[in-house]
Amino acid sequence: MRISWLSVVLLAAGCAAGTAPVDSDPGIPSGESSTGVSPRIGGCDIFPADNPWNRDISAEPVDPASDALIAAMSPEAVLHLDLGTTEEYYGIPYTVVPASQPLVPITYGTGGYDYSDESDPGPLPIPLDAAIEGGSSADPDPDSGDRHVLVLQQGSCTLYELYNTERVAGGFRVSSSAVWNLAVNHTRPTGWTSADAAGLPILPGLLKYDEAAAGTITHALRFTTPAVRRAYVAPASHCGSYSDPSRPPYGLRVRLKAAFDLSPYSGAARSVLTALQRYGLILADQGSPWYVTGTSNPGWAGALSQLRDHPVRGRDFEVIRFGPITTC
Repeated sequence: MRISWLSVVLLAAGCAAGTAPVDSDPGIPSGESSTGVSPRIGGCDIFPADNPWNRDISAEPVDPASDALIAAMSPEAVLHLDLGTTEEYYGIPYTVVPASQPLVPITYGTGGYDYSDESDPGPLPIPLDAAIEGGSSADPDPDSGDRHVLVLQQGSCTLYELYNTERVAGGFRVSSSAVWNLAVNHTRPTGWTSADAAGLPILPGLLKYDEAAAGTITHALRFTTPAVRRAYVAPASHCGSYSDPSRPPYGLRVRLKAAFDLSPYSGAARSVLTALQRYGLILADQGSPWYVTGTSNPGWAGALSQLRDHPVRGRDFEVIRFGPITTC
């Protein structure tokens, strides 16, 4: 069972008409450079090629603390793709909207949680019928997770992400909101959260079926672990909730070991694991161990079956060397 933890961390510290869901966009890479490749959605590069999310880390050195950090992150837990074959309850949907998308008001305080002081205020170009994480055909159950809304606006190539979203008359009430300019290496102000606990964007690290099926995953993926220390490393900007210094900080990056045998896997499953060797995972939230977030698609059935038959475990990963740690 999936566990959603963004609200715990913060306490401790359907598309619009005429638009298409992102899974209909093939995500063709563009903007190649010596440091990486920019995935492309809705005519927009998802950050520049040299952005951390797009950097190939297959040749980067292992951090001296790798063994200890992996040991603190449930090393026997099985890698789990937190998505499904339908949009109901599993996976995070997202929407591409045109440059002309109307603005709607955004208010704060869903469930009594108001992080407007660390939010980018509205009005924002969010369709009134935008899909909310936890269910696509109607409003999700209030207890169905983090209730994210992700919207990419064409033309401006701006990403809008909401956390703990509720529909209200003419707009939305949320706990927090974040706006990302995808044309630059945009990060949150120091100490700020986002729609994700670590202060990171969600869309750039989302696992998408079309990319996996085409073998074009050219970016890191986001993952969760149960306990994150009160610290972060770039590109994260916000701390976890545990004082134990043996726990990993937000922004930590891991990769699947190069020696891991990929021969039992094929198709989308092999594409995912190959991407984990080249681009790795970035720690973005507290939650179930080794959960990798993605979008739902019927095509995932085969990959999910392969990963059940041939599980990947936390001990199959290693931590790459990271920069200075900011503590809280």
